[in-house]
Amino acid sequence: MNSSPSLPALRVFLVEDTISIRKRMAARFTAIEGVEIVGVAEEPGPALDGIGMTDADVVVMDLHLTAGTGMDLLRALAQSRSPVITIVLTNHSGTGFRQACVAHGAQYFFDKTSEFDLACNTIKRIAHEHCARGLHYPGAHHV
Repeated sequence: MNSSPSLPALRVFLVEDTISIRKRMAARFTAIEGVEIVGVAEEPGPALDGIGMTDADVVVMDLHLTAGTGMDLLRALAQSRSPVITIVLTNHSGTGFRQACVAHGAQYFFDKTSEFDLACNTIKRIAHEHCARGLHYPGAHHV
């Protein structure tokens, strides 16, 4: 965890089936002040369970997963009424994929190849906003 003990960390859950990419994502995201990786999964079912158990604030997911798809997870999160922010980070970045993800509840959509830094900057901004809210609302841990 890379945050001050007095401020609530932004709790990020990663859903990615490629271990090397998941490790890269975790390393880049935890280097951001105020971000904590609280869990990882390779499939929608375990991801949904883990997101609930860890009280994650943000989910970063790929569309291609070991069993199922990120779209399955987006649908499940939308039905769960979870306050989690969803970020799709994928190589399947065509306009159709982008539109479908947004239609199913993704707040952000990035291409892994060309927009990875933009995804990191977005998480950094969300983390800073989260910490600022934490200053106004001690103990708050939802975005």
